[in-house]
Amino acid sequence: MKLLEDIILKDVIEIRTSPEKIYNFFLNLNEENYRKWVPEDHVTLRWIKGSPSEKGSIVYGEEYFHGKLHKVKFRIKNLIPNKKIEFSPSFWLLRIYFPKNTFTIEQKGDTCIFTATIHLRIGKVAKFFAKNHIKGGLESVRLHMKKEGEDLKKILEDKNL
Repeated sequence: MKLLEDIILKDVIEIRTSPEKIYNFFLNLNEENYRKWVPEDHVTLRWIKGSPSEKGSIVYGEEYFHGKLHKVKFRIKNLIPNKKIEFSPSFWLLRIYFPKNTFTIEQKGDTCIFTATIHLRIGKVAKFFAKNHIKGGLESVRLHMKKEGEDLKKILEDKNL
């Protein structure tokens, strides 16, 4: 019997830009850009080991989900230039329940399909007893992901940038 249930949250948005421009947005992610990305939720971001372009780099970030401030360190797991960025919590115990996040970029003519994916694992017993809290939390994360996609689209399609 499987004790943990996999949950995958995904947000997809079409952005009128190049794969390089999307990828470079993340390679240049610093505290200022992070706050501009989703100003109402993103608080702080700093690279504590390496840089955004290096596998194994670690970033510390703070952002709001469902009205609560979350502080987490992420490690870059995989980078495929102009196609994919995969990252996961740097703390091993969190990776059991939150194994990875992925940003993928797929060119489609003169636009790109940007997909943000979060992989979660929730215990069946915890899910049963906290279903309303988990459901509300997951909906908050979905809304945040959607807002990140919409704001990324606005930033990258702005002709003044």
